[in-house]
Amino acid sequence: MAPLALSVASDRILRCGDLAFRCALGRAGITRAKREGDGATPAGAWPLRRLLYRPDRMGAPQTGLPAAPLAPADGWCDDPAHADYNRQVHLPHPASCEHMWRADSLYDLLVVLGFNDAPVVPGAGSAIFLHIAAQDYSPTQGCVALAPDDLLGLLPLLDSSAILAVKDV
Repeated sequence: MAPLALSVASDRILRCGDLAFRCALGRAGITRAKREGDGATPAGAWPLRRLLYRPDRMGAPQTGLPAAPLAPADGWCDDPAHADYNRQVHLPHPASCEHMWRADSLYDLLVVLGFNDAPVVPGAGSAIFLHIAAQDYSPTQGCVALAPDDLLGLLPLLDSSAILAVKDV
């Protein structure tokens, strides 16, 4: 059986078979030359690594992806000069990190995408996720974001063989 393919392009519609969902992308659009802090969503085909979720806001969602709860001290290193760059870390951390335990709901559910992780290239971009969109679908910092119900509906279809293709056409 072929891996499940999800795709998104500049039309900001994520497609999965016959399903289509409105999504948000990076404020700078889609790029083939992703750099840390550029606000662009990286073009390419990215494996879905694992699901992280806020256990204080929901139970473990149904999915075929490996899943783990987030904790208040979870972060994601975005400092290209640090050995932990583009990795989940424990806060406090000596380098610059994004806080994963957010006051808003954007990271209540997030799928870690296999972008710049095999191997990690310093400065090539970090913390690229499929996560919950803001109510107005405002641009992300480079991630792909869906409405909460759309992401929850998609998760049962996903497993570690799934790929998210981001196209810059």
